Amino acid sequence: MADAKIHQSGDAAGLAALISRAAGQAGEQSKGLPPVDRWNPPFCGDIDMEIRADGTWFYMGTPIGRQPLVRLFSTVLRKDEDGKTYLVTPVEKVGIRIVDAAFVAVEMSRTERQGQQVLTFRTNVGDVVEAGPEHALHFVIHGDNNELKPYLHVRGRLEALVSRSVMYDLVELGETMTIDGVEMFAVRSAGAVFTVMPVKELEALSV
Repeated sequence: MADAKIHQSGDAAGLAALISRAAGQAGEQSKGLPPVDRWNPPFCGDIDMEIRADGTWFYMGTPIGRQPLVRLFSTVLRKDEDGKTYLVTPVEKVGIRIVDAAFVAVEMSRTERQGQQVLTFRTNVGDVVEAGPEHALHFVIHGDNNELKPYLHVRGRLEALVSRSVMYDLVELGETMTIDGVEMFAVRSAGAVFTVMPVKELEALSV
């Protein structure tokens, strides 16, 4: 029985087996992502799991090298209104640490549909997400060196940090447009416009 045992598992493979059994009840996993937003299990404490800024998962201080395990864990991630991120099954919820974002967008493709640019991203755990009205991009200026960090909404409250190499490709597709009377540098995808920053700020950063 998986009840109240996730936090007691001594290795990543054992933890994955417990989660797989719990989340796979009634054949839910075979239908796609588990419906974690519909589950309301009790909180059973935090576990020593961390997602680093580069997307590497660690369990008990050791990187999880097996991608199928990482993928399984990613399917039961949920970020709640308290701002914390959890692994969730029908029977329990345990907290984990995230340094930056839950996922990393490691690849981007540009296509056209009905004359509109469409940007599709692949994350480090295999999600394929099309930026648009349902999956917004937003941009943050971070740190003393004014680093531009784009984020893509993946599902629920979970986001992917766009990797640096992909970010350069993304910015290359930006354009200047006037929004509410202000010249903005922005990116279009699937009919949606995502503002990066005012052109004046961009020019100041480029000096």
